[in-house]
Amino acid sequence: MSISKSIRESMEKGSWIRQMFEAGARLKAEYGAENVFDFSLGNPILEPPQQVHEQLRLLLDNPEDGMHRYMPNAGFEETREFIAGVMRDETGHPFSSQDVVMCVGAGGGLNVVFKALLEAGDEVLALTPYFVEYGAYVQNHGGRLTLAQTTAEFQPDLDSIETSLSEQTKIVIMNSPNNPTGAVYSQQTLDELAELLLRKEKEYGHPIYLVSDDIYRYLVFDGLTNSNVFLSYPNSILVNSHSKDLGLAGERIGYIAVHPDAVERSELLQALVLCNRILGFVNAPAMMQKILPLLGNARVDISVYEKSRDKIFSMISELGFEAIKPQGAFYIFPKSPEPDDVAFVKRAQQENILLVPGVGFGGPGHFRISLCCSAETIENSRPGFKRLAEYYGL
Repeated sequence: MSISKSIRESMEKGSWIRQMFEAGARLKAEYGAENVFDFSLGNPILEPPQQVHEQLRLLLDNPEDGMHRYMPNAGFEETREFIAGVMRDETGHPFSSQDVVMCVGAGGGLNVVFKALLEAGDEVLALTPYFVEYGAYVQNHGGRLTLAQTTAEFQPDLDSIETSLSEQTKIVIMNSPNNPTGAVYSQQTLDELAELLLRKEKEYGHPIYLVSDDIYRYLVFDGLTNSNVFLSYPNSILVNSHSKDLGLAGERIGYIAVHPDAVERSELLQALVLCNRILGFVNAPAMMQKILPLLGNARVDISVYEKSRDKIFSMISELGFEAIKPQGAFYIFPKSPEPDDVAFVKRAQQENILLVPGVGFGGPGHFRISLCCSAETIENSRPGFKRLAEYYGL
């Protein structure tokens, strides 16, 4: 058998979304795409703001010498300074361009961080349910993923986190707004988590880095403002990309920012730059870096996702499904009407409704609904959800 055992296991664990994609292709071929209601993929549906197209055209019409050549592995100075300025405005901390490393999407950024920090056997603690790729990213660099529970409202459970921490814990990774639950963590919650980690750092005698996967950081609803890890904890690292807020998922433009007061800050940043190179990313895409400082505060219209949230949440609640109303990202994570969430998802396929079982996110007994869909898809799926509710006696 030529494929490595670890990769084979990862393929099996991470196959749910792929299975839904394949099931969707089969159902669409059989019944027509308009008769299949796909809530499985977290693929942004909003086009980038017009400023993105305008700035790209200007850049193409007025090319700079060397625009497509190699650059410093950390990224262009003006782009890093732009990100540092955003961090200064949001936190009041003295971020400089040296605190920022441009990276190839948030996934690339997390791999760079793990490569820079992890020794074989080090633990990375994640909060369940969680983005399943974390396990693969940690394993890539010799680490071990450990898990802590969240509350019934999908908020961090500090007692569970404390129980799950150990002397081998090097990193705690958090994700707010969260995939798959849409939960948003308050600043007070991060402050309480920071107090716990500072206490554990003293107990263990080594730093514990709080890594914030902020991929959905600007997709927050109901007039809320997302929390910021830099306001709570000095040994913190923020990883973000513009896949969601600018609709640029395919362009893989992201960044890593390190708290100015992080322990061994200078050496850590040097390590991040080195790892960006030796992992093969080398640098973030040049043209996207060039236009980023010119976009200012441009964002996609997140009210589209908020309206989809309201429509789907209202629909499934009226039909008897139990769910916590998400305050961000573009997912809802309802309870499965039967304990076996995989069986429920397969039953939903009989109604041409594509969902993802919660077990694929370390959250068995739930299922994920993506808001990346049209209003027509939501409305036309209602009869199918109604039949599911009746089938399960909701």
